[in-house]
Amino acid sequence: MPIPAPEVIEVTQDRIACDGGGGALGHPRVWLSVDPKTGFVECGYCDRKYVRKEGAGGGH
Repeated sequence: MPIPAPEVIEVTQDRIACDGGGGALGHPRVWLSVDPKTGFVECGYCDRKYVRKEGAGGGH
């Protein structure tokens, strides 16, 4: 059974930037793309889970 992501953030676009939040305590900014099949993407640095908001167009 997978461990749940520490934070889930709803997004309205398919391409988002993650820097871990927290300024200097975060991580390098990375660009992530929401998988159109699953509707979410997880950051490889901080494990934040970005979920496409229901009804969002998913534009760039």
